[in-house]
Amino acid sequence: MSRVGRSRGRQDLVRSSFGRTRPAGGARGRTRRGIRLGVGLSALALAASACQEPRFGFPGGATVQSHRILNLWQGSAIAALTVGVIVWGLIFYAIIAFRKRSEALPRQVRYNLPIEVLYTIVPFVVAVGLFYYTARDETKIDHLSKNPDVTVNVVGFRWNWQFRYMDTGKNGGNLVEVTGQPGVPAVLEIPEGRTVRFVLTSPDVIHSFWVPEFLFKRDVIPGRINQFEVTPDKTGTFIGRCAELCGQGHDQMDFYVKVVPAAEYDKFISERETATATAAGAPALTAGTTTGSGQ
Repeated sequence: MSRVGRSRGRQDLVRSSFGRTRPAGGARGRTRRGIRLGVGLSALALAASACQEPRFGFPGGATVQSHRILNLWQGSAIAALTVGVIVWGLIFYAIIAFRKRSEALPRQVRYNLPIEVLYTIVPFVVAVGLFYYTARDETKIDHLSKNPDVTVNVVGFRWNWQFRYMDTGKNGGNLVEVTGQPGVPAVLEIPEGRTVRFVLTSPDVIHSFWVPEFLFKRDVIPGRINQFEVTPDKTGTFIGRCAELCGQGHDQMDFYVKVVPAAEYDKFISERETATATAAGAPALTAGTTTGSGQ
C-alpha cells in the first residue's frame, strides 16, 4: 500500500479508549442515538402527564378563572420536566459514553456550531413562550367587567374579616354584611355561575385574601383599593385564609366561601335584606348565617 493510501486510512479511523480502531462516524452515531433516546423519554413523559392530568400540587379549582391558572401551571411544569429529562439524559449519556477507559488522549474538538446554536435558541424560545402565555392569561384573569352580577366589599381587619354585599341595602332594605368573630370565621355566600367582584380594603395593616380553591390571592392594603373577579363554577364550601403575615392574630384570620346555586343565593339575600335590623356590632355567627345592619 502506498504512503498516501496509508495516510488516508489513518484519517478515516480514530482510536477508541480500548485501543481498538473504529470508523470516525461512530461517535456521531452514538450522539444521534442519545438524542433520539432523550426525545423518546421526553415524549413518554409528556404522554404520561397528559393521560393522568397531574395538577402538580394545585387544587382542582372552583372558578372559571382557576382553570386557566391551572392550565398555565401544568404547562409550565411539563415544559420544565421536559427540559429536565433531556438535560438529565444528555448528562447520563455523557457520563457513560465518554467515561475514562484508558490514558489515551481523546479526539480533540474546538466547537460544534449546530449544537451551540441549538442551546442558545431553544431556551430563548421556551422563555418567550412562557412569557406569552403568562401575559395572555394574566390579562384575562385581571379583567373587570362593566356590570358584575355581585359586588362584595372584603374588609380585612385585625384579626378577622367582614364581607359587605354592596348590591344590597337599596330601596329601604338592609345592607347585608357578615362579620367574623373570635373563634367563629365569617362565611361568605356567593352564587354559582355569576360574576362576583371582590373589592378589597383594610383599615389597619396589610392582609391577603386567599381562597386556595380559587388558585388566586390578592393583597388587602390600607389606603388602596384592590379588585378582582371570579365566576364560580363549582358548588361547595371552601376555606379561605390570610396569606400575609399580618401580626399576632394572623392565625385567626380564617373564613369560608360557600358557593351555592343562584336561586339559593337569591333567597339568602332576600331574607337578609328584609330581616329586622340589628344593633351595632355583629353577634356570634354559625356557618351559613349572616347579620343585617341598618346602614
